[in-house]
Amino acid sequence: MSSASLPVINIGICGLGTVGQGVWKHIERSRADLESRLGAKLVLARASVRDLKKKRAVKLPASKLTTDPMSIATDPDIQIVCELIGGTTLAKDVTLAALRAGKTVVSANKALICDHGPEVFAAARKHGGHFFFEASVAGGIPIIKSLREGLVANRFGRIYGILNGTCNYILTRMDREGLAYPQILGEAKQLGYAEADESLDVEGWDTAHKASILAYLAHGTWVSTKQMLVEGITRITQADLEFARDNGYSIKLLAVILRDFKTGELNVAVYPALLPQSLVLANVHEVYNGVAVSGDVVGETVYIGRGAGQDATASAVISDIADAATLLVRGNAPLPEVNLPKLPLAKPENLRSRYYLRLEVKDEAGVLAKISGVTAKLDVSIASVLQRPGETPGAASLILSTHESNEKAIRATVARLKRLNCVVADPVLLRIVNF
Repeated sequence: MSSASLPVINIGICGLGTVGQGVWKHIERSRADLESRLGAKLVLARASVRDLKKKRAVKLPASKLTTDPMSIATDPDIQIVCELIGGTTLAKDVTLAALRAGKTVVSANKALICDHGPEVFAAARKHGGHFFFEASVAGGIPIIKSLREGLVANRFGRIYGILNGTCNYILTRMDREGLAYPQILGEAKQLGYAEADESLDVEGWDTAHKASILAYLAHGTWVSTKQMLVEGITRITQADLEFARDNGYSIKLLAVILRDFKTGELNVAVYPALLPQSLVLANVHEVYNGVAVSGDVVGETVYIGRGAGQDATASAVISDIADAATLLVRGNAPLPEVNLPKLPLAKPENLRSRYYLRLEVKDEAGVLAKISGVTAKLDVSIASVLQRPGETPGAASLILSTHESNEKAIRATVARLKRLNCVVADPVLLRIVNF
């Protein structure tokens, strides 16, 4: 079939930032191969920008630029709309407008999906459109497609992963170079690995948005970030990293999704954890992401790749465009949806782990006895104790590890320890995982 006789699919890109330019560039570069594979002619029809005069690495004719993304979303000649604006206000309006017009939307917007996923999917279902979002989690790693397609025969007892390249980069360099968090954060900003306001990354919220999406795909239950334990990496110090190295662990910021098939409970959480170095993800470094998925049929599969950046994210967006184009060529048949019963969330007392606890305390007699008294009352058994010089004059650093306990008990323990007059700073609590 000649290219002239191929069906034409028009694509609009809302948001021509780093990722949008990458999508435009790579479709132009690989157009012949893509069209041959898909049996359709791909036309990059228009793109929306905030500033028409801004210089960009990708050159577009002025006739293809607009400052009105809604005009792309509602254009009857555009079948695929790529929402790459970000945020949850204008992006939501553009997405819903396109879906209500029966279009296919491709998005990399994890915050939008986490906050408004049910409404977005309902709009696609009602009006005959489709919503693809591979680029919203783990950049170029095809984890969403794996859960939806490749691993469809499985029930997932455990999914855990490194889903934020900024945090992984900071922790990697802190560990390798012995430098403090603030210094590495500053350098990460200079290199473009961290935003000017880094809180979304380093406090765990970016990872939490992605964890919510994975939990829905695996279990059919939307878990909002308000329902999760979400902790970041801002209080990790060299003392924590030294303990990890000495005891065969790496510290990683993890998204953890656990389903207990006996109780039916689901737990979704984000926290820095001590991960045994024998596990593959403990050895995923720099800006790379990694996800381990445990299925009841296949066992554990592991996915590793770049989790962010223009090319990795553009690769995932173009993959979704290709899937959308294939659907359009074949008649735009409805896609199967996640249709599973909603699961109850796990009670803290049912979540078991070993724990690492670092306390900054007054360097005086009787401190350990007071701490042991608190842990004993709450049935938290101490496995080891180390004392190191404190970070302030007249203080000592106590590092405790526990035998297996549960979240309810350990949280109560931390709350009581904070109230002791011998404890001079908020305790640092890490989970010790052994998947």
